[in-house]
Amino acid sequence: MTAKNQYKNFQFNLSNKKKKKQRFKGLKSFFNDERLHKSIGLFLILLSIYLFIAFTSYLFSWKFDQSIIDGQPISFVFNGQETEVNNWLGKFGAYIAHRFLKIWYGIASFVFTFIAFLIGFKALFKQDLLPLLKTLKISLISLLWLCMTLGFIFNHSELDFMGGLYGNIINNWLVSVFGTIGTSFFIIFSGFVAVILLFNPSLSWLITFFNKISDKLKQKKDPITNDGFTDVTSLNKEVKETELKTSGNIESEENPTSEVLELETLDNTTEKEEEPDIKIKEKPPKQEVDLNEEFSVEVASSENELSKEDIDNKLKEFGEYDPKLDLSEYKLPNIDLLAEHGSGNIVVDKEELEENKNKIIETLQNYKINISKIKATIGPTVTLYEIIPAPGVRISKIKNLEDDIALSLAALGIRIIAPMPGKGTVGIEVPNSKPDIVAMKSLIASDKFQNSEMELPIALGKTISNDSLITDLTKMPHLLMAGATGQGKSVGLNAILVSIIYKKHPSQVKFVLIDPKKVELTIYNKIERHFLAKLPDEEEAIITDTNKVVNTLNSLCVEMEARYELLKEAMVRTIKEYNHKFIQRKLNPEKGHKYMPYIVLVIDEFADLIMTAGKEIETPVARIAQLARAVGIHLIIATQ
Repeated sequence: MTAKNQYKNFQFNLSNKKKKKQRFKGLKSFFNDERLHKSIGLFLILLSIYLFIAFTSYLFSWKFDQSIIDGQPISFVFNGQETEVNNWLGKFGAYIAHRFLKIWYGIASFVFTFIAFLIGFKALFKQDLLPLLKTLKISLISLLWLCMTLGFIFNHSELDFMGGLYGNIINNWLVSVFGTIGTSFFIIFSGFVAVILLFNPSLSWLITFFNKISDKLKQKKDPITNDGFTDVTSLNKEVKETELKTSGNIESEENPTSEVLELETLDNTTEKEEEPDIKIKEKPPKQEVDLNEEFSVEVASSENELSKEDIDNKLKEFGEYDPKLDLSEYKLPNIDLLAEHGSGNIVVDKEELEENKNKIIETLQNYKINISKIKATIGPTVTLYEIIPAPGVRISKIKNLEDDIALSLAALGIRIIAPMPGKGTVGIEVPNSKPDIVAMKSLIASDKFQNSEMELPIALGKTISNDSLITDLTKMPHLLMAGATGQGKSVGLNAILVSIIYKKHPSQVKFVLIDPKKVELTIYNKIERHFLAKLPDEEEAIITDTNKVVNTLNSLCVEMEARYELLKEAMVRTIKEYNHKFIQRKLNPEKGHKYMPYIVLVIDEFADLIMTAGKEIETPVARIAQLARAVGIHLIIATQ
């Protein structure tokens, strides 16, 4: 085959692949269309109502309708001939109900109406009445069990349609294997197993039920009541019976005519004599208090609080707590590890400046905008032209000329700042034709960064006046870095991480890195033992598996709540106040207090995580963004 033919085949294959992709996209967009979902949802809801009415009507009209519809094909419904049926929904309703209830699943067919309604409601209103997957599982298991149970109960009877044909077939097989009694035991056992597997109910009520029965049996055997007192009525009866027997024998020998009178008197005397002996518990007699005795008063001693002098003495004895002692030999990275980029000297042609100035003035004059002064400030990548408009010129007119000025300067794009903050001027930023690279080494080595007293200083670049831009992450406090591919998101992430590593000790800050792309943050594997935080059962410190991201974010929420408890006990509001108090030895480590490092959570490719995990990730991220600032947990999200 010649090269020309190979090229043609290659082009043909490419065109086929493009056509397949277009077809796939078309199908995908069709099935994702919201109008289709709503139409299907409405259809399923109406279908569920229709089936419910047809099934209910069949329960009353099955005798008459069964004789007409049984054995008829589906064409019988649509043949156009008038046939008298008693179903409320006519021939089609009678036919469908007969199929479901008599031939297929019996009464259990009502489960299908319930399932169709749930799915239709979900598709139409985008809401779940019940958890869909769990409800489907319970419904299908209930369908099978009801078929089997009703088929066993109504088999070989006039109402054999209750279990349906499937239920009767299953029961005939079970009876042939286990017998009638064995099948009943099997049905009961399968029902209990299904309930346990689906709901896992607590069986504690059985234990309490048997305990109540045993308690009642004990009360019948033992005359002692639950309160510890003897049952007085039962003892009185026993005493009376014994006394009456003895007195009756005595009187019968001496004077039989006075038997009735003696019995009455004996009853009264026995009651009066025996009642005091029956009482087991008596109230103790009141003791008189001698008021002449000495009355002593004791005051509970309060806990000794350390005075300021005691705290100062302890600080002199032990010194302030130093969190860096665990890694006392750790040294900050050398500045020579960073490569040299750019000369550091800003070079702009005077001709370019003059030309840009004249074009700006000319463009503004074309639109009848006069200016009184113009000034140029040269930066490494952008030159700022500050203009003072003439009196009476509206600033909005200048702002609307952004595209026109960019066209006249033949620049990639300009930015108009109107007005300049803190100045009475209008700024026009124009990109330099030969921009200079801002090196990370020059930012880290700058005096402003090295001598900064910020909690988490980060070097972001240089300003228009060529000053290093150093800011504190704790003041921001969370970052969203968004932009298209190639706009510098990864450069920004690396600048933030490198800035903190070059300034802070490992005991003062920890990183939690989430990198679904697997290649952006892997270079930080080398500092795993010093700066990276991870869960105890994880092997890799940098999380690349989306399934493990949820556990990590939830564990950070738990850490956040634990830190808030420590802040509450220390009676402070921020992590800075808490660590200062701990360093001053005002918090007791034996009560759970500890030095808390800052935690910086970095999530790259956040949009991909949302597509794969969704709400499971949204909830912990939202909680961290709302609450975690005060306890030193800061969030950095990068996404396209």
